[in-house]
Amino acid sequence: MKTENRIIFVCHGNICRSPMAEFVLKDMVKKRGGEFHIESAATSTEEIGNDIHYGTKSKLRREGIPFERRAARQLTRRDYDDFDLIIGMDRYNISNILRITGGDPDGKVKKLLDFTERRGEDIDDPWYTGDFDTAYRDISEGCRGLLDSICGR
Repeated sequence: MKTENRIIFVCHGNICRSPMAEFVLKDMVKKRGGEFHIESAATSTEEIGNDIHYGTKSKLRREGIPFERRAARQLTRRDYDDFDLIIGMDRYNISNILRITGGDPDGKVKKLLDFTERRGEDIDDPWYTGDFDTAYRDISEGCRGLLDSICGR
């Protein structure tokens, strides 16, 4: 395993799915070990500066996963150079990530569920569905697969 793995999760607004993935993976890494730098960002500007959605906070609390107050930010072209992996939640995120970064010449852009047997599937946005339980289940599955992939399990 590399000394530090730099991962950024990306969704539309950076208030629901991507911060959920950020804190789920941070918790998994804390329990499993390893050197990671984990962040999250948005493809849109709609929620810039806003904290995590109350539905995400509530779900993380129920699962016993620590999180901290944070401000949503937009992905930048520079993030492509700064991170080893840029993980989107759905096909629209991937399309927008590629637009923002100017492409993916190094193969860093992936969809989270591509690290599972559900390759190609999207993680539905709970901002629209209201279903934070399913988003958490899908994100946890994806983060486990991602961590296994990085750690060679």
